[in-house]
Amino acid sequence: MNTHLHRDLRLGVLGFGLRGSIARIAHRPGAGSLVVALAEHDPAMRAEADETFPGALVTADHREVIESPDVDAVIVLTPDHTHADLACQALKAGKPVFVEKPLDISIERCDELLRTAYETGSRLYVGHNMRHMPVVRLMRDIITRGEIGEVKTVWVRHFVGFGGDYYFKDWHAERRYTNGLLLQKASHDLDVLHWLANSYTRQVQAFGDLMVYGDNPHRRQPGEPKHADWHDQNGNWPPHTQRGLNPVIDVEDVSLVNLRLDSGVLAAYQQCHFTPDYWRNYTVIGDAGRLENFGDGPGAVVKVWNSRRPSYSEADVQYPVPDAEEDDGHGGADPLLVDEFLRFAREGGVTDTSPVAARMAVAAGVRATESLRAGGVPHEVPDLAPELVSYFENGQDASARL
Repeated sequence: MNTHLHRDLRLGVLGFGLRGSIARIAHRPGAGSLVVALAEHDPAMRAEADETFPGALVTADHREVIESPDVDAVIVLTPDHTHADLACQALKAGKPVFVEKPLDISIERCDELLRTAYETGSRLYVGHNMRHMPVVRLMRDIITRGEIGEVKTVWVRHFVGFGGDYYFKDWHAERRYTNGLLLQKASHDLDVLHWLANSYTRQVQAFGDLMVYGDNPHRRQPGEPKHADWHDQNGNWPPHTQRGLNPVIDVEDVSLVNLRLDSGVLAAYQQCHFTPDYWRNYTVIGDAGRLENFGDGPGAVVKVWNSRRPSYSEADVQYPVPDAEEDDGHGGADPLLVDEFLRFAREGGVTDTSPVAARMAVAAGVRATESLRAGGVPHEVPDLAPELVSYFENGQDASARL
């Protein structure tokens, strides 16, 4: 990699849609990194990129970015089904790569991506930003300190209040691009669940349906752009009042998943798009207590119960969720995610995010989706090749290759 510690890391970006915020955060001219090239197929977004990154190469051809000798590292922010293909091209070009979550929409594509990183030796980083969210780190610290004993079960409820705005008005609504929201959306929570339990899913069983937006007839015509008010935090409620939905909607908007982890931990995940509020609730129960978060952003708390009581009462301990240094994206997680990627692209080493964990989150989501669409039949989650596990868990050090 043609880079030096004393100058900015030169970044090439693929995609400038909803997660274009990552590119904006990473653009720090004179402070460590800058965007020098960006590829985007949408002319309007290319025009916006021209204004956002003065002097950068802005093109419709991703190959111009990947192959540019002026690009030190590549950030992939394109739709989910393109991740593995684009990231593999960048890895083969010898560039460190940031891939937005999920890794891709199939287990096979994820495994191909990890195998390519292993064979090329190019550094692979995954944008599972929730590992940097203060609420998640606080819960993990409480568990690591032993305050609830050994983890035995985890329950996750995801209340998706803006689902009709974010996931049913563009490509997110189509399984050919996302497979389903148990990948696109739940990959966050499955990764956090695995991190808190320190174990990966072995078996899944799921039910779900297209209950919220399936009967809404107010859809755009094919090729018609999003409406100007496509996202309105004060309107578009209740769900049946949504207008301008994607022409095709074939992913489920309510899902219930049961999981058995390698360690024997039993877990449950629920995602619902009927709800008016938008947050995640985690309940983690150990053999000596339990914790639960109330809110997941500024002002949230994590409560711990670890003494016996005959009925409900206030927690034994209540921890405020720390404020993020920079409240810019996912409770301040996105700037920390970018910081870690830039350090990793320059220096390598172990990271809090994990390509192995990202693959296992996709694998659990894929098998859960298959179970859901098969009427709840349990599905097994396949292992990742041991040489890949070893390589990535050792910080992508060539000496870890078998």
